[in-house]
Amino acid sequence: MRKGEKFVWKEEQEKSFEELKQRLVSAPVLTLPSGSGRFQIYSDASKKGLGCVLMQHGKVIAYASRQLKPYEMNYPTHDLELAAVVFALKIWRHYLYGESCDVFTDHKSLKYIFTQRELNMRQRHWLELLKDYDTNCNAPLRKEDVMS
Repeated sequence: MRKGEKFVWKEEQEKSFEELKQRLVSAPVLTLPSGSGRFQIYSDASKKGLGCVLMQHGKVIAYASRQLKPYEMNYPTHDLELAAVVFALKIWRHYLYGESCDVFTDHKSLKYIFTQRELNMRQRHWLELLKDYDTNCNAPLRKEDVMS
């Protein structure tokens, strides 16, 4: 779409959109987790919301996203990225508790968050929650790994 061009949404676009939604939740895309094997969480945050994908053995198990709450819109970027990880751990705790998982994010500062001397109360609270899980946050996401 170009600037100044009218947005057109007709029956053809609606049909394509509905087909896309159906494919995203159908069996070839989403699978059930197996009893063994590490999980992978791919998370990202923006100034609008949080998003994450749960995978195992290279297959998507679940997607999750949410809008930021009004007070979260003022969080610094590293807090938003950490919030996305915490969001994923909370929403998928029934899969992840007691299991090992790798967390992939595009923000390198999360790799060093466990070694920081000074943390705010929010970060301390979130790190306590992270300690309940067997996570490896030392895996920064590369541009080649970004899931479209």
